[in-house]
Amino acid sequence: MRGRFASVIVVSVVALLAISCNPNTYKNINYFQDVTADSTWFSTTQGGVVIQPMDQLSIIVSSSRPELAAQFNLPVASYQAGSEIASLNNSYQRLLGYVVDNEGNVDVPVLGPIHVAGLNRWEVASLIKEKLVTGGLLADPVVTVEYMNFKISVLGEVNNAGTFSITGDKITVLEALAMARDMTIYGRRDNVMVYREKDGTRQVFTLDLTDTAFMDSPAFFLQQNDMVYVTPNKVRAGQSTINQNNVKSVGFWVTIGNVALTAANFIATLSR
Repeated sequence: MRGRFASVIVVSVVALLAISCNPNTYKNINYFQDVTADSTWFSTTQGGVVIQPMDQLSIIVSSSRPELAAQFNLPVASYQAGSEIASLNNSYQRLLGYVVDNEGNVDVPVLGPIHVAGLNRWEVASLIKEKLVTGGLLADPVVTVEYMNFKISVLGEVNNAGTFSITGDKITVLEALAMARDMTIYGRRDNVMVYREKDGTRQVFTLDLTDTAFMDSPAFFLQQNDMVYVTPNKVRAGQSTINQNNVKSVGFWVTIGNVALTAANFIATLSR
């Protein structure tokens, strides 16, 4: 009889240890928890990233008459490897870009200052094209505007934190997390923060990735220089770093000690 009770206690202790060693459940690590099979919803449209002061833009004007279009383009600069000294040998070429000044303007050759802050890149291209046509400067201009310094940062409980350069101007918070190789199991899916600086003010958005409502947030589509921070859960926050090869939280060892002490007292009582 006593042996049977002892066996029950041992099994219970093992089960409790297994639970303690695996604190992250399905509810804690799964995205889109409110999605059901074959569910659909309307997606949020993005009007493009808005240009801000200090952005760097590539603006290229093309035409069927390239000799006329050339006057509206910045030159291509040659640099010696490891320096900014022009060189014919061991050099590389780099397309110069326009830096948006503090007033939100870029100074385009021939056209002069153009206010671009608050516009997206397609609107800037359309504005420059209109000025070229209405001014009788080019009959068939093709204007291409691209970002040259679009980047975002991902920090916190992800597998590959860092700063990432973005091609184009459309990236979602999910794509940013994918670039950082997803969250670790210690990252809180319900508390992902996006830090944004715009028009001289700082904004903080909190996203709950377990609920699809986060896709309607202004921070679902990221903007240049946004920083995504994945907050740690309680297990990670409580971990010590005494042994980097075997890191456990203080609460974990307290739980183990309490369970072991309770089991020992119970077995001792049965053995009397």
